[in-house]
Amino acid sequence: MRHLIVIPALFALAFVTGCKPATPPAPSTAQPASVVRYSSDASFDSVVEDLQHAIAAKGLVVDNVSYIGKMLDRTGKDVGSTQPIFADGHAQSFSFCSAVLSRKTMEVDPNNVAFCPYTIVVYSPASEPKKVYVAYRRPVLNEGSDASRAVLKEVDALLDSIVRDALRMPAS
Repeated sequence: MRHLIVIPALFALAFVTGCKPATPPAPSTAQPASVVRYSSDASFDSVVEDLQHAIAAKGLVVDNVSYIGKMLDRTGKDVGSTQPIFADGHAQSFSFCSAVLSRKTMEVDPNNVAFCPYTIVVYSPASEPKKVYVAYRRPVLNEGSDASRAVLKEVDALLDSIVRDALRMPAS
């Protein structure tokens, strides 16, 4: 299977790490999942770096990085739990917005502010320390006006293209 990715030449070298291609989600005829998740056998740090480059390649800036895994490791004993959730504290979320797309979504419906910022997570479960997952919450596509649903599909497509670019997967 050929895996092609179109990115600006400036970022091409950042993606040359010899990682294995990601595993796409299984096809389904059911209602779209509320969380889209892909997996990779590449290292956690490599996937994080590639995700950051894929976001930047779209002309977007990461506003916030949350170190979810490290926070849970640090606070586990405080809440009476010693069960590891993520391998080596490997769970991070990356929040960012698109001025163009966010404005478009909110111009058609100000209630779409709830979908901003966009967030993509990267994590390795303690039960699968060699597996790295990249996931995002899909915007609700079955509510609101036709115009709102259409622009939220664009948000979904943007998030999916960023993840696919980061994991060197073909466009869907």
